[in-house]
Amino acid sequence: MKRLYLLIPLLCTVSTAAFAQRVALRTDLLLWGTTTPNAGMETSINRHFTMVLNGAYNAWKFGNDMKLNLYLVQPELRYWPCRKFEGHFFGVHGHYAYYNVGQIPFFSGMEDIIYRGDLYGGGISYGYHWVLGDRFSVEAVIGGGYARMEYDKYRCAGCGERMGHYKRNYFGPTRAGVSLIYFIR
Repeated sequence: MKRLYLLIPLLCTVSTAAFAQRVALRTDLLLWGTTTPNAGMETSINRHFTMVLNGAYNAWKFGNDMKLNLYLVQPELRYWPCRKFEGHFFGVHGHYAYYNVGQIPFFSGMEDIIYRGDLYGGGISYGYHWVLGDRFSVEAVIGGGYARMEYDKYRCAGCGERMGHYKRNYFGPTRAGVSLIYFIR
């Protein structure tokens, strides 16, 4: 009987290894293009479903008083028609962000204005995943849906003159990304 108790941990280890979840670390190259550091993790749920959790945080200070400060959380449940982590996928995502952006000289209407507030909502997405090797891959994703924005609008950073509090509903593109992915086994 003692030998049976010794086999149980071995059987659990073998069965876990045979059906182990695959975990991937990821970063969105498009967000890096906006100077926004970001990272995410994706884990398999079963043969056709994975769960993704992405996050981003930008606290850089720019010399010309330009603001592009934010933090973002975006979870997503994905369905893979063939096999997870290969080919086409469809997703349902949510998003929440706090932002403080403005005085951006190359965007019309934002040269002298700062927007500070919250964004939340969700949507659907489609993407494609390319395997580059045993551990690395790349994917592209686009998505659309709903976002609710509640924000304060300020005339400038130095004077801090509040122009008002606004609420806005948005329907349209809510997700775009090109991610570099590393698999942990």
